[in-house]
Amino acid sequence: MMHFFLTDKEVKISRSTWKDESILRHLDERELATLDEDCQIMFYRKGETIFLQGNYIDGCYLALSGIVKQSKKGVEGRESILRLNKPFGLLGFRSVLGDEPACNTSIALVDSFLCYIPKESLHRLVKTNGDFALDLLQIACRELEESNFMITEIAQKSLKERLAELLLMLKSKFGVDHNGYIDISLSREEYASIVGTATESVIRLLSEFKAERYINVSGKKIEIINEKALEKITAT
Repeated sequence: MMHFFLTDKEVKISRSTWKDESILRHLDERELATLDEDCQIMFYRKGETIFLQGNYIDGCYLALSGIVKQSKKGVEGRESILRLNKPFGLLGFRSVLGDEPACNTSIALVDSFLCYIPKESLHRLVKTNGDFALDLLQIACRELEESNFMITEIAQKSLKERLAELLLMLKSKFGVDHNGYIDISLSREEYASIVGTATESVIRLLSEFKAERYINVSGKKIEIINEKALEKITAT
């Protein structure tokens, strides 16, 4: 595994502006100083695995930059993408707190920096900082709600509705680049994994959306050019 560590001389959590945008906002100066001693800032290249489903992990990860894909292997090894984490998502904390094997695989979708928080540090903060513990509980509840939503979507909505909704969600969550394309690049296989279908079906529907002038496609990049049309599909 090729990742790089930044020393405390290069990065101090207690002096970083991103701490105020993350779950670490509830920590006081003493707690931040202790975390500086315990944690490591790590760099993962695009496509590099952070942890694997079924393995025990010794800590959780706070995404600082980039995008991390969390997926789960199902029947016959088929991948289902559970969520796409942008800064400042927290990865692996439920498995660490439950002392259970990782319930998913996390992979850097693009070059990403993450803050590794050891198990002991996480346990200590949960026991001594009520606001931090409450934030963790709320994150866990949101993730459960997302999972329940996806199950309902696959069971009750057509593929066309699910794909239209996914495109709108990606634009809302990740924004657009300077050319107007959704600021995240996914393969056709990854789109299929999220909406629960075959890759060929996604390719066919994207071609249909393009022909109808709902979207513009350039390689992996997608631009929504008729948002109202996609919203109408999701409302049917």
